[in-house]
Amino acid sequence: MTTDCIFCRIVSGDLPSAQAYSDDHVLAFADINAVAPIHTLVIPKQHITFLEGMTAEHEPSLGRLLRAAAEVARQQKLVESGYRLVINQGADAGQMVDHLHVHILGGRTLGSMV
Repeated sequence: MTTDCIFCRIVSGDLPSAQAYSDDHVLAFADINAVAPIHTLVIPKQHITFLEGMTAEHEPSLGRLLRAAAEVARQQKLVESGYRLVINQGADAGQMVDHLHVHILGGRTLGSMV
């Protein structure tokens, strides 16, 4: 955990968030800059900056991150209509916080990105 990381400060409770889900490994909360009616972030509680920095030891964390994202989407009633998961990596991709996170987007037709 790093003290200058806003997501680490949310995990530690130093900053408030609208939590949607929490367990021993991940935390999900509403994105304050939502781009869809439902826009939730799912982060590992352990500070991991980028996918490239992950080792075999991090594989369970990544699997837990995706499983939690699916659970949050189910709780937010997005499964039937559909939802998008996005992981931005680096500035050119739009990553604004250097802490690995998954965006869950839903609640409207999102259209094609590719």
